[in-house]
Amino acid sequence: MQVYLVGGAVRDALLGLPERERDWVVVGGSREELLRLGYREVGRDFPVFLHPQSHEEYALARLERKIAPGYHGFEIRSDPAVTLEEDLQRRDLTINAIARAADGTLIDPYGGQRDIAARVLRHVSASFVEDPVRVLRVARFAARFAPLGFRVAPETVDLMRAIVDRGEVDALVAERVWQETAKALREPAASAYFEVLRECGALRAVFPEIDALFGVPQPPQWHPEVDTGIHTMMVLEQAARLSADPRIRFAALVHDLGKASTPRSSWPRHHGHEERGVRAVESMAARLRIPAEYRDLARIVARYHGLVHRAFELRAGTVLEVIEKADGIRRPERFDDALIACEADSRGRTGFEMRVYPQREFFRRARDAAAAVKPDAQDLEGRQGAAIAALLQQRRCAAVAGVLTAYGADHANRNPQAADPGPSPTPSP
Repeated sequence: MQVYLVGGAVRDALLGLPERERDWVVVGGSREELLRLGYREVGRDFPVFLHPQSHEEYALARLERKIAPGYHGFEIRSDPAVTLEEDLQRRDLTINAIARAADGTLIDPYGGQRDIAARVLRHVSASFVEDPVRVLRVARFAARFAPLGFRVAPETVDLMRAIVDRGEVDALVAERVWQETAKALREPAASAYFEVLRECGALRAVFPEIDALFGVPQPPQWHPEVDTGIHTMMVLEQAARLSADPRIRFAALVHDLGKASTPRSSWPRHHGHEERGVRAVESMAARLRIPAEYRDLARIVARYHGLVHRAFELRAGTVLEVIEKADGIRRPERFDDALIACEADSRGRTGFEMRVYPQREFFRRARDAAAAVKPDAQDLEGRQGAAIAALLQQRRCAAVAGVLTAYGADHANRNPQAADPGPSPTPSP
């Protein structure tokens, strides 16, 4: 029995990156032998075991044969006769098909080191087309390694397109789609995930709401990039710069979904896209079983981003209404996250990437001022619930008005480079 370190740990070491996790493949071994050595079997679909001390995953070398459509349509063969090269051949990308022996020797039968040097994501063999999940995985690796200069090989894109054309991507279960997407949203170049999916045609099958944004125009005076799909990718890039939180990045990604359903006769304006966007977010979340924490933040951003952009044009009562309807007083952290996504939206336009966005800080200060208003004993005396609520609302509105009045001069004093404290140009509704 021989044991080899495989996959991501070997790849990341060659790239000079810290190891995220370590996986091992066992060649010449058997289930009975591993159990006798104290390993604990955990694999439901594949022969995977946990080491008795390190608890790292050890998998028996295996072969896979496609027998039915979809992710689960495989016949697995695992026995001591399966070689290391055969096990590596079933893997998705050459950079993930490198093994390291106990003495440090690298086994690289499919050119993974060459592709690491060339910064190429390339499939190992033609059997790549047998697993539709690989379309999502390659796109996710593109999101991880794009900052290092990696690109997907054209011939691999062709195979991904073939998988899409055969309808294999349609067989992916919602949970697996979201699992890969949630991982991609955590990567440094999250937008590359969706761009690669679009390049091979999978975006239309997996995220039709996002794909539909490409080709939809916006007013060029507010959006020099014009195309809503391009704007969406720019917004996601800005969100990735502003926050590592995948929930914020997702909210930024889907904030403008409502523009895809704007009648062509209304182009390039998109009145009412906010509420249409909320419905689209809810539909996507239901279809892909997206967690509520992602969905709820995305709904807030989709519904209120236009009003947040126009903060300094609003009356104090409207500002307070946005804060309260977005549950900003009760859930201040989530409201702050929504404001980050709004800033990403404003910056996600050609020429606006470095523009100061005072609306974010203003809304935070207005929220804090409103939240600080509490009824005292004198307020409660002789008043019923409705009267107390009305008084509280009146005082909160006055507190917000005070922030709105004072904010401009205060912002100018702290940001002398912004001579004009008024609102910067913001996206049209």
